[in-house]
Amino acid sequence: MSDPSRPTTAPVPSELDQLPDRDREETAEWQASLDAVVRNAGPERAAYLIRRVHEFAARSGTALPGLLSSDYINTVPADAQPRFGGDLDMESRITAVNRWNAAAMVTRGARLGLGGHISTYASAAWLYEIGFNHFFRGKDGDGSGDQLFLQGHASPGIYARVFLEGRLSEQQLDAFRREASGHGLPSYPHPRRLPWLWEFPTVSMGLGPLGAVYQARFNRYLHARGIRGTSASRVWAFLGDGEMDEPESTAALTLASREGLDNLTFVVNCNLQRLDGPVRSNSKIVQELEARFRGAGWNVVKTLWGEAWDPLLAQDTTGELVRRLGEVPDAQLQTLAARDAAYIRKSFFTGDVLSVLSASLSDAQVVELFENSRGGHEPLKVYAAYRAAVEHRGAPTVVLAQTVKGHTLGSAFESRNANHQMKKLTMPQFRELRDLLELPIPDSALAGDQVPFWHPGEDSPEVQYLRERRAALGGPAPARRVIAKPLPEPPAKPFEALLAGFGHQEVATTMALVRLVKDLMRDPLNGARWVPIIPDEARTFGMESMFPTAGIYSPQGQTYDPVDADQLLHYKESTTGQLLIEGITEAGSVAEFTAAATSYATHGEPMIPFYIFYAMFGFQRTGDQFWALGDQMGRGFVVGGTAGRTTMTGEGLQHGDGHSHLLAATNPAAVAYDPAFAYEIAVIVRDGLRRMYGERPEDVFYYLTVYNEPKLQPAMPAVPGIEEGIVRGIYRFRPAEPAVGGPRLQLLSSGTAIHWALRAQELLASDWDVHADVWSVTSWTELRRDALRADDARMRGEDRTPFVTRALAGAPGPVLAVSDWMRQVPDQISQWVEQDYYSLGTDGFGLSDTREDVRRYFGVDAESIVVTALDRLARAGQVAPATVAQARARYGLDR
Repeated sequence: MSDPSRPTTAPVPSELDQLPDRDREETAEWQASLDAVVRNAGPERAAYLIRRVHEFAARSGTALPGLLSSDYINTVPADAQPRFGGDLDMESRITAVNRWNAAAMVTRGARLGLGGHISTYASAAWLYEIGFNHFFRGKDGDGSGDQLFLQGHASPGIYARVFLEGRLSEQQLDAFRREASGHGLPSYPHPRRLPWLWEFPTVSMGLGPLGAVYQARFNRYLHARGIRGTSASRVWAFLGDGEMDEPESTAALTLASREGLDNLTFVVNCNLQRLDGPVRSNSKIVQELEARFRGAGWNVVKTLWGEAWDPLLAQDTTGELVRRLGEVPDAQLQTLAARDAAYIRKSFFTGDVLSVLSASLSDAQVVELFENSRGGHEPLKVYAAYRAAVEHRGAPTVVLAQTVKGHTLGSAFESRNANHQMKKLTMPQFRELRDLLELPIPDSALAGDQVPFWHPGEDSPEVQYLRERRAALGGPAPARRVIAKPLPEPPAKPFEALLAGFGHQEVATTMALVRLVKDLMRDPLNGARWVPIIPDEARTFGMESMFPTAGIYSPQGQTYDPVDADQLLHYKESTTGQLLIEGITEAGSVAEFTAAATSYATHGEPMIPFYIFYAMFGFQRTGDQFWALGDQMGRGFVVGGTAGRTTMTGEGLQHGDGHSHLLAATNPAAVAYDPAFAYEIAVIVRDGLRRMYGERPEDVFYYLTVYNEPKLQPAMPAVPGIEEGIVRGIYRFRPAEPAVGGPRLQLLSSGTAIHWALRAQELLASDWDVHADVWSVTSWTELRRDALRADDARMRGEDRTPFVTRALAGAPGPVLAVSDWMRQVPDQISQWVEQDYYSLGTDGFGLSDTREDVRRYFGVDAESIVVTALDRLARAGQVAPATVAQARARYGLDR
């Protein structure tokens, strides 16, 4: 009889219960064998056997799901390490010099209050040096070389190495973070500030890993389409373990594995610290990252422990040491790196087995285990990890390298929570560092208040070795090169179609722009260089017509029968496809855009990316990436489709974009336009191609907002100077009818708002005998920038008038500006307009309703424009105040 007080354990349901068991007796035998191992040798032995069988099965080709984590030890065993391909003693001396100069550079700057970061490079020095000496390919060899996404806070160490190469002077090192003169070094990797050295801006946490994935993918795209051979290029991304908490850091991991990007390597410096404390105080960040990357399909290589651990692990016949390493949380590992031998023996080597294991070690050896003997600090371990990474095929690799933050900088820095904020060493600390690094710096050089830089000499063995290694790998790295390669002028025909207008057919400006790009993609000279990028909503923007003609890029091609195969505009994927449809990821799309927009420098192949997205989710959601795009000097067309706050009927509060032009205006590299008509788009795109891809290319990108509201698209008026006005930002589209006397005013409008202004012009004339000129403002921001430049010129004594001031000079009456944007957008130009200036806009959150009612709600419809115009005229004494009340009542605005 069963005991009712004892709980019974029901079998746990399993998905295997759904599969047929062809031999239940055999299954029972395997289970009984495993049970016997547990009873006789313990669960650890059973787990080991299962893992061995799993590993054997995988190597034999049996399809099994992979394990998500492994023991807290190195992936490459000591006896499997490859032969080191260099002079270890020489490389140690080079690394010592770079450590010294990096610390000296930051300390000298910090004494001027400039700040800087010492501890990051101190922990990662060997991670970089092994790469520079043995793996990173330069641009002088075949192909484009490797692309290096270097950790921003480690920049002093990279500068120190470039100094040793002879590409930077001591004066430049001394000008670290002093850029106003034009000769200093930027704090972090900023291509726009140091365009011959840095390729990728990476200090905005999380953007580096995301950009690296899409760079590796774009390399494959260029190769597949026959534009550039990139098979020899590898993308390396150096990251911090704290940085991996940023959502962008891991946002594209599955893309990398899904497309088999074995040309991509992440190196995560696991010093177990974020900026002000442990990354994972009560758990283990390495194990967490391993599970995340393995689950996403990546190859994982761990290099955690140095050579001092190898004999201990070899003696660990019971597995007790491995178990202990796996259970100690990161915050405790950090503490162990900063404590003495007695503390380590008491808190780590617990139990009889570990006590015996540590008994043969001296106190110095015990301290060495945790203070210095980490995998990321030992060149042979790092070399083995990198070799395993580059030889792996079929998947990207992440190297998880354990280090100590502030390594070699002394007890005041090493493994301290505050070391991110510690910017300088004292002179006694520099003497200690010199002795530790065994540098031949005399005491006399350290007698003053200013720590010196150290260079072993142009003809020294160290410098010669360093240069020989770089020559063997294809030249200096990092390095950014731009070789002028202007593109031929595009054919006139695609533009002429928009310039001629669409007659009586109503067409949305989105559709007009898409048609133009589609026609330009047919150009035999430049068509293949267009890179359309869409985050999932190609049909929203009318781009499905490109599916069967240009094809959608996929490295697997199309392995299925598309459900719409019987339709003309069917979904077509191809290994040589031109379209990049990224799915629902604006962040991924901008990363892809950046890779394409900078291909002119990265690969010497100018590409024309065309990224179209739902406008609300552009600059608002990915503004940091657009800022990095400007830093990286990307070129191309960014298009906010379904723009404006009132054009998206029924979409509501979060979907109405009334502010992206305000956000774009903050980006110095963004040339922003809000065209009203198809012919304006033609003029703007043609000018953009000239500016970005012509004989004298500029480092800018274009932002165009286009609308989904079908409207009549007229031919370009035969107005003198109209093309200049479109490009520079303003021209008079429709002047008032000639009139004798009567009140006058100027209506300025952009984008879809020009149609409200034109209707208001008619109402003002027919109902109130007021005559208005209607102006099309294609770019409020470009008008403002021109005015700011004019102001700067006047400060230098030049006689220069802003374009908007000249355009409106002498125009009668007040100026009323209206747009589908917040009033701050048109208000950008107010101080340079000599007339009384007032604006209408769509401030506040969006809401769902018909376009007409939403525009009435915001007070930007034609009738609201009329009433506001009359009010401004009344204030100027040109109409009676009672007229305003009459108009308000007539149009129902008094309710």
